[in-house]
Amino acid sequence: MDTWLASRADVRERRGLVRTATARAGLIDLASNDYLGLSADPRVVAAAAAALQTYGAGARASRVVCGTTGAHQDLEEQLRRLTGQESALVFSSGYTANLGVMTALGGPGTLIIHDAHVHASLLDGIRLSRSPAVAVAHQDTAAIGAALAARTQPRAVVVLESIYSVLGDAAALAEVAALCADFDALLLVDEAHGIGVAGDGRGAVHAAGLAGARHVAVTATLSKALGSQGGAVLGSHLLREHVLNTARTFIFDTALAPAAAAAATQACRIVRAEPERSRRMLANAAALAQRCGVAAAAGAVQSIPVGSADRATALTAALHASGVAVGCFRPPSVPDGVSRLRLTARANLTPAELDRAATAVAAALGVMP
Repeated sequence: MDTWLASRADVRERRGLVRTATARAGLIDLASNDYLGLSADPRVVAAAAAALQTYGAGARASRVVCGTTGAHQDLEEQLRRLTGQESALVFSSGYTANLGVMTALGGPGTLIIHDAHVHASLLDGIRLSRSPAVAVAHQDTAAIGAALAARTQPRAVVVLESIYSVLGDAAALAEVAALCADFDALLLVDEAHGIGVAGDGRGAVHAAGLAGARHVAVTATLSKALGSQGGAVLGSHLLREHVLNTARTFIFDTALAPAAAAAATQACRIVRAEPERSRRMLANAAALAQRCGVAAAAGAVQSIPVGSADRATALTAALHASGVAVGCFRPPSVPDGVSRLRLTARANLTPAELDRAATAVAAALGVMP
């Protein structure tokens, strides 16, 4: 085994695909997903601390044993209010939420149609669901319609992201939702990059007027704009009960820590009360894009193609040395030849930080001011 592991390490090194898990203290943060700056908001931190005193450090068990606390129930209510959905079910992460809902809805009688760019957690869930699946080209609404029209299975689920994490573009939710209504299919929208960002923070589904629609369901992560940890499935009461009773990543997983649940609950309240946060973040995102010579994306993430994995890695290292942390997308996150820098705007970037970071990125890319 050691020989094989060493050979895999050599391959990663040659291809410029080595990743590390190291702290990045002291850098201007354009790499994290803390879009609204809520992870360190005193109100969010205080809510987590209070929950620690009330419930302890961990949930102690699965949600269906004795792991459900008042913190989980409060969070589900606030998520429901934020997104306009009928109900919510909280998981330990966004990844487990996507795995859970896909396997709960899937099976031989369910055709799953998904955009080619959906997140790895959705792709893993589709594989685990043992459903027949059709991958359509990115943003190809006509191909979705054709797959729905040709289906022979009694059920169908169409899977999209509201705002895609790699390119930063937005899905045509209203158009695809109309197709799903016509063909009696469920539209499942991953709002990982939409909650706290689109529609004054209430998400792209809400902004499209689809909140509460019986044929539309949502998954969300609590670790991005909400500044905490965890995930959720949102939709009808019937969907919640089905997922609660059938999703293995809900039934057999220890519940989300109550402190994280309480932090996300407070973040939901802040997003609803302070829509200017998402507007400020989007303004910062547009400024970053303009300074770096790319078209502004729909959400917080600005995606800059740089070609090879080696160049992406070198640019990331150079920016790190200049005091700026950026994301580096390369295989297997993206195909060969389309590696990119991923710049994440935040609502709490100061004008000075924004100027310094944009100047450094533009200089590294050779963009003329």
